[in-house]
Amino acid sequence: MPPLYGPFCANFPDEKVTMTPTLEDCRALDAQDPLRALRQQFHLPDGVIYLDGNSLGVLPKTTAARVAQTVTGEWGQGLIRSWNSAGWVDLPQRLGNKIAQLIGAAPGEVVATDSTSVNLYKVLSAALHIAATDAQQRKVLVSERSNFPTDLYIAQALCQERGLQLVLVEPEGIAAALTPDVAVLMLTHVNYRTGAMHDMAGVTATAHAAGILTVWDLAHSAGAVPVDLNAAQADFAVGCGYKYFNGGPGAPAFVWVNAQHTDRFWQPLAGWWGHAAPFAFTPDYRPAPGITRYLCGTQPILSLVALECGLDTVLAAQPLGGMAALRQKSLALTDLFIELVQTRCAGHGLGLATPREHASRGSQVCITRETGAYAIVQALTARGVIGDFRAGDGDAGKHPDILRFGFTPLYIGFEDVWRAVEHLKQVLESAEWQKPEFNQKNAVT
Repeated sequence: MPPLYGPFCANFPDEKVTMTPTLEDCRALDAQDPLRALRQQFHLPDGVIYLDGNSLGVLPKTTAARVAQTVTGEWGQGLIRSWNSAGWVDLPQRLGNKIAQLIGAAPGEVVATDSTSVNLYKVLSAALHIAATDAQQRKVLVSERSNFPTDLYIAQALCQERGLQLVLVEPEGIAAALTPDVAVLMLTHVNYRTGAMHDMAGVTATAHAAGILTVWDLAHSAGAVPVDLNAAQADFAVGCGYKYFNGGPGAPAFVWVNAQHTDRFWQPLAGWWGHAAPFAFTPDYRPAPGITRYLCGTQPILSLVALECGLDTVLAAQPLGGMAALRQKSLALTDLFIELVQTRCAGHGLGLATPREHASRGSQVCITRETGAYAIVQALTARGVIGDFRAGDGDAGKHPDILRFGFTPLYIGFEDVWRAVEHLKQVLESAEWQKPEFNQKNAVT
């Protein structure tokens, strides 16, 4: 796809930029942006530049009315009849088919249900069961040391329960860790701390060559970067509904299982919604065929209808080039942000944790600073530039404190990027971040 967004949004990461982009340049890019109309799908508060869609997406304009209709009409008037008349009963599968279009899955391979953590427990249990069946000597589960903590906690609990070993490595050590005793490799496609993106197809091929199953967490990639699970021949995947899918706080997550594995194992949460005939009310469990067996209990209908509104905002990009077009704009936005931070905020101790190479970058940019990162984020938030902070682990060389900024191309524009960096520059130059109110830790950072 040819470049649409100007010479400073480099096709090649090492290309030298001869001139720092101006506010007028950014406005010109917004004027010619073929995706600009997608922004009108959302409620965006006045005076806010929202760079935290990688934690919680913004509110689609259709969501409030759709949820209200479900409450007052379908629940209020239809009552229990709405399971049939309003189609509540097949919402997990219907939404799953919408998600499938965005992650390289086929119809009938995805369900929207439960949380990412619960779904990870299901698929990781299935993967470990299959690995134990196929090769008894494999007793190790490998993951990345800086994987999202809930993934590591779920893996740790399963390993303790089954007498397995959880081995955590740095990203550069993954290939070497894929030894004959490894059963499963569990990775997040885009790292939540750095925005670094794995080569899913390449890593999966390497794992399969060693007889290892792969479990992918798509929480920071689904809806933000192109994903093709079937082309990559991945084994299992889970993902989040409230980030780039704009499904609302705590929105249901999703599960995908490669068709070759779907019917090989009862997932461990054998609830009635995953039964082959839930309304037969038999005392014995008989799993539904295919991906439906990965459901568990009664589904959260209000949350699912809100998620559907969010999914529709992403699918609205399909006539405009779909995920490929969103990806191109995302790279242009993040290229611009990196360039402006490095030219306009030089001398203030900022580093870059996010890869410059397009193939290795998600849809976020993570800036490091040895001191004051949390307070800087709070000062920006007070100005209406909303990003977030992720703490390091004490090893500043490998895992420093992070100022994290997400770029959702559905609703972020180039002028937003320029103005965000201008606010960052002012916060740093004025030492505004040193004010006491910006150094008081909140419960959610």
